[in-house]
Amino acid sequence: MFQIFRNFFKSKVGIVVTLGFLGLIAVAFASSDVANTGMFGGVAGGDRVAVVGDRTISTADLTQNTNNALQQSRESNPTLSMEGFVAQGGFDDVLSQMLSRAAIAEFAEMMGLRASKALVDSEIRSTPGFQGIDGTFNMDAFRASLRQRSLTESIVRDDLSLSLLAQQTVVPITLGARLPDSMARTYAQLLNDTRSGTAAVFPAEAFAPAGDPTDAQIQEYYDDNRARYIRPERRTIRYAAFTEDAVSDLPPVTPQQIAARYEADAVLYRATERRSFTQLVVPTQAAAQAVIDEVAGGISLEASAQSKGLATTTVSQVERPDYASTASQAVAAAGFAGAEGALVGPVQGALGWYVLRISDVAPVPARSLADVSDEIRETLVAERRREALNELTERLETEFSRGRTLEQAAAELGVEIQTTPPILATGQVYGQTGEAPAELARVVDFAFEMEPDRPEISELVPGQVFMIFDVENITRSATAPMAEIRAQLVAQWRRDRGMAAAGQAAARVLERVEGGASLADALRQEDADLPPAQALRINRRELAQQGQITRATILFFSMAEGTVKRVAVQEANQWFVVALDDIELADLDADSPDFLNTSAQLSASLGQEYVEQFVAAAEASVEIERNEAGIDAVRAQLTGAIR
Repeated sequence: MFQIFRNFFKSKVGIVVTLGFLGLIAVAFASSDVANTGMFGGVAGGDRVAVVGDRTISTADLTQNTNNALQQSRESNPTLSMEGFVAQGGFDDVLSQMLSRAAIAEFAEMMGLRASKALVDSEIRSTPGFQGIDGTFNMDAFRASLRQRSLTESIVRDDLSLSLLAQQTVVPITLGARLPDSMARTYAQLLNDTRSGTAAVFPAEAFAPAGDPTDAQIQEYYDDNRARYIRPERRTIRYAAFTEDAVSDLPPVTPQQIAARYEADAVLYRATERRSFTQLVVPTQAAAQAVIDEVAGGISLEASAQSKGLATTTVSQVERPDYASTASQAVAAAGFAGAEGALVGPVQGALGWYVLRISDVAPVPARSLADVSDEIRETLVAERRREALNELTERLETEFSRGRTLEQAAAELGVEIQTTPPILATGQVYGQTGEAPAELARVVDFAFEMEPDRPEISELVPGQVFMIFDVENITRSATAPMAEIRAQLVAQWRRDRGMAAAGQAAARVLERVEGGASLADALRQEDADLPPAQALRINRRELAQQGQITRATILFFSMAEGTVKRVAVQEANQWFVVALDDIELADLDADSPDFLNTSAQLSASLGQEYVEQFVAAAEASVEIERNEAGIDAVRAQLTGAIR
């Protein structure tokens, strides 16, 4: 229910998470593919970007945090480049959050709070990226993770300490927050309010210039809006697949080799026996003996088990060593000692006390060398092929690292090199419908981390199909050349000019209405051909259910009764002037679900409001000194403006 309300009023949430956890650890160890898209320090402007109280935020800290934030953003936008991330304000957001987090930590220490070594140790042990395959902390995994991300233990500990101080200070603020019932009731009533008024629309096309812009105008527009035309990075990949046929020229298996393998594996070919059992497992020896006594009295093993709420299981065609590995040596010995049809037990095994009925005994005769010669030959050929493939792939990998080219390797393997069109990090073909060939799916991500003309090898089907590949060409993310997008620029220049003029017209109409004119009369005074004003009567809940929520409807349900406002709906290329005449509210009982749910959910949001106020106060309580030269240098290096 409250989702309806949230659709109308969007506010900042999750500040505890962004302030308490944005850091080297939060994202760097959440996934295994964090890319080092920048460098630590070493930029102009000094080695720090800010000083917060006694804490220094270094260029390395800002670079690493920005890289981590970019990786997190790529989870929802895989083609986002660093240039695009910075242009959209991501870099400034990261810096702001780092300053806030440092200010909170400084304030926490002023209040006497500490993040002890034991607490930091506990956080390290519980970090998934530092755990082994058994789920427990593993020092080798810890050190490997640090090496992979160019971090030191000191950096990790400092970052965790900062986050823990922020948590200790911020989290308690959110606890116990409760919105007064009177306010909760007002908001709950808004969940189903009905509003009446009038709206006038001002389409951009009604005000757009008719002619084309001058060269100077289009150049200025292009320069002012470069971030809107950033193209994602795309790469051309060359590749060739090969199979086990690449090592088909193997020496033949000799009779002597077959005989040697037969002798080495003699235990596999000697006479043996396979047996089938019906078994029942019970907790105690006494219970097992009781079952045996009942069967001796004429009841079947299955019936005896069923009368006790149990069930038998069947083991078919098993050899003694295999049965011993699942039951126990004692159970297997007893089962293979009895005659067919005999009842054996009780015998203690891995799961309890066993009662067995030997349902089948099948002797397996010994097999001579002549009997298994072909089988052994096939095994040896497969082993040789597998070993040769391993040697080939290891050799290719070594030779690639020493400068061997893809063409040279393909010529040796007798395979043809295929070349993709430019593709994006998502695997989609740039500028076209369709995706990269399916066989490249496993290597695209890696290909976007490679340098050009540095071949690699990948296993597509374990032990069967391999691929050699390299990156032939990289087109870095950059703003599209103006000449290539001139038509698009002209259309959007015209649209933006139209939106600006529509906004001015909306402002004129708004001023007339505020002066006492009706919206319809104020609209008629405009020279442009505009649609007539439209009467509105809208219920909030019905509107949300229909999914027709825009900036105009959000404004309509945010206004005070008797007011007039204007708003731009950019996605629709329109401005609106909206007049709200009347608000109808429904009465709510104290136990109304709308009231109770709204009270609970707004109380939770209230804690976030408290946090925002606290963060502002914490920042005001400590001295924050920004090094703008250092900040600009990090920004320039991340976006490639300096190398």
